[in-house]
Amino acid sequence: MSQALSGTLKKTPLNARHRSLGARMVEFGGWDMPVEYSGLVDEHQAVRTRAGLFDVSHMGEIEIAGRDALKAVQHITSNDASRLAIGQAHYSALPTPHGTFVDDVLTYRLTDEHFMLVVNASNIIKDFNWITTQIAGIGDAVAVNTSSRYALMALQGPAARDVLQALTGVNLADIKYYWFTTGEIAGVRATVSRTGYTGEDGFEVFVPPASAERVWDAILLAGRQAGVIPAGLGARDTLRLEAAMRLYGNDIDDTTTVLEADLGWTIGWKKDEFIGHEVLRRQKQEGVTRKLVGFEVLDRAIARHGYDVYVDKEKAGVVTSGTQTPYLKKAVGMAYVPSDRTATGTALEVDVRGRRVRAQVVPLPFYKRQAAQTSS
Repeated sequence: MSQALSGTLKKTPLNARHRSLGARMVEFGGWDMPVEYSGLVDEHQAVRTRAGLFDVSHMGEIEIAGRDALKAVQHITSNDASRLAIGQAHYSALPTPHGTFVDDVLTYRLTDEHFMLVVNASNIIKDFNWITTQIAGIGDAVAVNTSSRYALMALQGPAARDVLQALTGVNLADIKYYWFTTGEIAGVRATVSRTGYTGEDGFEVFVPPASAERVWDAILLAGRQAGVIPAGLGARDTLRLEAAMRLYGNDIDDTTTVLEADLGWTIGWKKDEFIGHEVLRRQKQEGVTRKLVGFEVLDRAIARHGYDVYVDKEKAGVVTSGTQTPYLKKAVGMAYVPSDRTATGTALEVDVRGRRVRAQVVPLPFYKRQAAQTSS
């Protein structure tokens, strides 16, 4: 993330709100986005203990509809969309023929013949072009880039449900994790999804862009007594790292396969075919030579993205994500290491500005919340 040149960047419908709240704005994926308001640590802790409100309207939405929509989604994504009920979502890869990542996506089943993929902001055009090309010969299925139709907000944290419930007649307790419904939030028609990128319980709310400020203001007002605060990209990144959620461009990309990223659970192995399935089935049978692991730094140092990682004194890879976590108060990170060096407790070294510091492999995720409540 770098300092914004706001005149050349895309802006979400909430850009003016961020600036009026005194957010520090930066460039991210071609967008002018808030990186922090009251401070990264304060915002991170708020999400872990109360709730934080994020503007994630920079994310993209690509919808696929038609009689053969399911067949199209099955072909282009790794997970098994046939298992999704209407009103259910799941996490998946958008794989290349090599089993690597075009992107990672959330797939929503809106109806039997209508799906929505939520994609990363910097990949919207690339993903849309890829999808339209790959489904061209499938039959009655068309992809539409509907990103401009949505503003997207994420209310995340243990207080999220109670705060949002005050603004809607939808019984939020009835929405299970990774399910969604439609209704009104603060008098605005919305899609409400029990999903997020922080490791906490919470909701993502899709609304028309023209109504975004109204809903944003209403959530912050409703959450004032509970200590809800706006949160930026900085806290979103440290929160997702504590929860070991992969970041496209850091932990996964077109050079890392789904199995190397230890995301085999996102693959529908019973599907007849999907892009990249031959490579991934072979890797499943034969094994991979490297795998993404979590590690904790044992010395007093922080292992950041791009730092070299050593195993048995030999360079094995680089830190894909790393930070000092505000909630756990530990220096942790993720890196690809040889597959025979992935066991918990395996000794690693990280080159931190020319100094080798000790680290060891630890289980993922680093942080795991208690199960979300799904009933009153």
